[in-house]
Amino acid sequence: MVATPRKALQMLAVLAAFGTGAAQAQEYPTKPVRIVVPYPAGGFNDTLGRLAAKHLGDYWKKPVIVDNKPGAGTMIGTKEVASAAADGHTILVVQFPYAANPWLYKNIAYDTQKAFAPVLLAGRSPMLLVTHAQGPYRAAAELLAAARAKPNVLTYGSSGAGSSNHLAMALFETATGTQMRQIPYKGSTPMLTDLAGGQFDVALDLLPHAMPFMQSGRVRPLAIAAPKRSPLLPDVPTAAEAGIPGYEVSSWHGFVVPSGTPQPVVDKLNSDLNRMLLEDEVKKAFAAQGVVPDGGTPAQFRSFIDGQMALWKKVVSDRNITVE
Repeated sequence: MVATPRKALQMLAVLAAFGTGAAQAQEYPTKPVRIVVPYPAGGFNDTLGRLAAKHLGDYWKKPVIVDNKPGAGTMIGTKEVASAAADGHTILVVQFPYAANPWLYKNIAYDTQKAFAPVLLAGRSPMLLVTHAQGPYRAAAELLAAARAKPNVLTYGSSGAGSSNHLAMALFETATGTQMRQIPYKGSTPMLTDLAGGQFDVALDLLPHAMPFMQSGRVRPLAIAAPKRSPLLPDVPTAAEAGIPGYEVSSWHGFVVPSGTPQPVVDKLNSDLNRMLLEDEVKKAFAAQGVVPDGGTPAQFRSFIDGQMALWKKVVSDRNITVE
């Protein structure tokens, strides 16, 4: 069959585009790459950015730098990457607020679903249900019985309105048919310090945040909101084992780039970041923080983000959660 002139031109255009994309991926990066971390130095997101910078720099033999841009609930750094050139030379580390902020704030300067191209889901940090060590609750079932018997009497701590542990507890209340009063703090450390002192009854927080307080015997873990037990806490039951089936909540960590970044470049980034997750140094850093490595394709990460955005949109709407 002989192609018509029009079809021949279309075929040539497709081949040209494929060749251009392949060349872009082969040449990338052509200049220093910047990884924007919308958090202060320290903490797992910063660690993840620095691990990526080190290993990608080694793979590419090109400079890769970390740029911490904290503030406004991660929206300062996120906005900066949203307006960056779509060439793969600016990468954003994203976490839980990436999926929750669009529903918590009315005037965000970018469209999360349109401004970015997902690259890789790097890992997840499961939430841990904890109470103070001298408190009366030695199992999640005891806490739930008390909460159901006394609506709006028990109290829980959070890192502030709209924080991951606030939304996780809102989902917990819905899943368990309980109602408790929120005690907001400015960060996990002061919140957990007061929990250890018995200032309120319970909290949900990330394992790395709670671990020092558990190791010192000041807080007691009741359940982990993950599909299986953590190797760091083999005696702590999952939420399902503790009588809360289907309750799984993690703070997750990943990478995105500006929308419009050529797909071959996205694919190269994805491949090299998957490779990074297999490095011994990276495995050890994740394990030390209780983060479960993930990986996969950009399409899988997009599906995950879509699911997270739908979940937290519903939680924020159903519970009428607002952030001033």
